Amino acid sequence: MRRRGLVLGVVLVLAALSGCTTLLGPGEPDPAQLNESANYTWDTSVNASITVEKNSFAGVYSIENRSELQVYRSDALGQESHLEISALQYRYPNGTVVNASSSALSVDQTRERTIIDVPNETAGYVAFTAPRQGKLFTTPVFVGGPTNLTLPPGARVGVPLLSQVSPPADDRSVTANRMTLVYENVTSQSVSVRYYLQRDLLIFGSIFGGAIVIGIGGTVYYWRQIQALKRRREETAIDIDTEDDDFGDDGPPPGMQ
Repeated sequence: MRRRGLVLGVVLVLAALSGCTTLLGPGEPDPAQLNESANYTWDTSVNASITVEKNSFAGVYSIENRSELQVYRSDALGQESHLEISALQYRYPNGTVVNASSSALSVDQTRERTIIDVPNETAGYVAFTAPRQGKLFTTPVFVGGPTNLTLPPGARVGVPLLSQVSPPADDRSVTANRMTLVYENVTSQSVSVRYYLQRDLLIFGSIFGGAIVIGIGGTVYYWRQIQALKRRREETAIDIDTEDDDFGDDGPPPGMQ
């Protein structure tokens, strides 16, 4: 029994060292993934520019006065874990853009953080892509201050039952069928946006309108049924009006006088 336990322990250690498990950490990031190509919009008018797609998001962040940027994700229970990033790029103040293959960039991973080392004492921007899903987008605030968050094509916020924005945006605009939420100064720890697609609004409106029509039709049907029942009762003399009857006017019944 002891020998079996020893063998199992050796197997687990070898598996951990070979990267088959995360017992010793998440391992090194995939260089091919970090060097994937991507086209970023380098909006230098804000500290953070986030573009949300259906299954991913692209973030462009100012790293002024920083030597590294730590990124991560947080689940519904508040547990933090490192963010799987790809297509890493860095833009120098003069406009030169380098990717992860450059010696100016390096990436380390821990269980809770992905740490992006950038050129120190430069006011550049770092960009990366990360996976996401669903119509709820939540991200920790990696860099505060002015922020733009662009939703997927056809996505909207504004209908309370179908959308929610926290913290509320200071402004929003639509360009090329994409809505952008504008924050003058983000100070919260995270930004969360639940959005709907325009076709969802049409479907919801159709369902709501159909429910109203069915409700009105049902009300009219039962009202007619009640009226028909009243008429039948009147015709069969079941519905007798006794409001004008006064047995006291003619004296007591026969035999009681």
